[in-house]
Amino acid sequence: MDIQVNLAGRGDLAARIYRQLRDAVVDGRLAAGERLPPTRELALRLAVSRNTVAAAYDRLTAEGFLVGRVGAGTFVAAAALAPAHDRRQAPAGRDVAPRPLWRTAPPTTARRSPPAPYDFAVGVPDGRLFPLDTWRRLVAQQLRAATVREGDYGDPAGHPGLRAAIARYVGVARSVRASADDVLVTSGAQQALDLIGRVLISPGDRVAVEDPGYPPARLLFRSLGAAVVGVPVDAEGLVVDRIPAGVRLVYATPSHQFPLGTPMSLPRRAALLAWAKRHGAVVVEDDYDSEFRFSDRPLEPLQSLDRDGRVVYVGSFSKTMLPMLRLGFLVAPTSLQPALLAAKRLTDWHGDPTTQGAMAQFMDEGLLARHIRRATREYAARHEQITARLDQDFADWLVRVPSAAGLHLAARLAPGAAVDTARVLAAARARGVAADGLDHYRLDADVAGVVLGFGRIDRDRIGRGLDRLAAAFRATGAG
Repeated sequence: MDIQVNLAGRGDLAARIYRQLRDAVVDGRLAAGERLPPTRELALRLAVSRNTVAAAYDRLTAEGFLVGRVGAGTFVAAAALAPAHDRRQAPAGRDVAPRPLWRTAPPTTARRSPPAPYDFAVGVPDGRLFPLDTWRRLVAQQLRAATVREGDYGDPAGHPGLRAAIARYVGVARSVRASADDVLVTSGAQQALDLIGRVLISPGDRVAVEDPGYPPARLLFRSLGAAVVGVPVDAEGLVVDRIPAGVRLVYATPSHQFPLGTPMSLPRRAALLAWAKRHGAVVVEDDYDSEFRFSDRPLEPLQSLDRDGRVVYVGSFSKTMLPMLRLGFLVAPTSLQPALLAAKRLTDWHGDPTTQGAMAQFMDEGLLARHIRRATREYAARHEQITARLDQDFADWLVRVPSAAGLHLAARLAPGAAVDTARVLAAARARGVAADGLDHYRLDADVAGVVLGFGRIDRDRIGRGLDRLAAAFRATGAG
């Protein structure tokens, strides 16, 4: 182990080495059983004589802090004193505080409680559908093909093969107009939004988001100093006439509104583009899970209708593949591309070339299309099962919002239904059912209902889970 020893201070050198090693053992920074460097090696590192280090080791051994093993080296003794406090933790920093915004930021999802037995989590794909063996093969091929030269820093824009594959894919599947040079690979859609915000938003700028909408997007824009305002959503999508004055950027999910699931109508899309041109604003189009469609032909994305360079198109493989891969991308007008590339370089320089190379091969071999077809069949069956049950057994409480794509369904409270969704969902959780309330996604909108994801839950558990959810409605006196 590489041990940091500071020789500054009073006393002879052996005593200083002794005190610092002893403190490291007592504080827990050196744990029982850890091997210390040989005396000759530590002496060379500290530029002192070997006898000086040996004297410190001998004293620590005599006091029971260290133990020598013939032919193996010197180790922290198992019987050393237990640390009075753990100095491996960072200092408290009581006089150092984040900006007020970050004191109330929601905790990371990595600390969530374990999944419920009947988990209707939103936005989570089924990892069991992912072709893991194929992915391992592709990653291994990328690692075997790597050279020392390829170990250098990579292109901030992303793996060239993946950028080309993405351009072909979104061009064919989504009618997005882009070449490989127009694609910027990111660590998920969230980094894409962060880069866009860094390039376009100044503190105090107004940013409009759908309400209800995607909380991580509005929280991100707010963290960059934006004044975030909500715009209501109706059966045709974002209500363009309700966008307030002075908005610099609009964030929208037109293909599958999150969380309601309705697509933005063609007249509303045209109105949004006309509004952006009139006000000199930018529209961020998050096309987060439009690959999974169960009926209807998808409307063209805003980006393909845009003739004025007002739309930044954001995509992600977190839903189609796995969130852990952290693969996303954006397609921006050429006027923004140099700034976005510079922001990407400053943020993390570049992503993982091995993962990106494997993804390029996965797409080029037609494996992504095959995976999406297979996953869509499974998700369509789950979608149909939940749809039927909502319409049949929950009609007294909920009205399903029509949706033909994605990994979740939303249902508003039925007119006149006396339902406290917070109580219902708490009662459902006690029965092993996890689901979100629509109010979790609102900014100012008066919305109530539930959102049921079906990416994580098996088909054979959906029925039992919905039975328990219905029991929670009845148990709370919903009527």
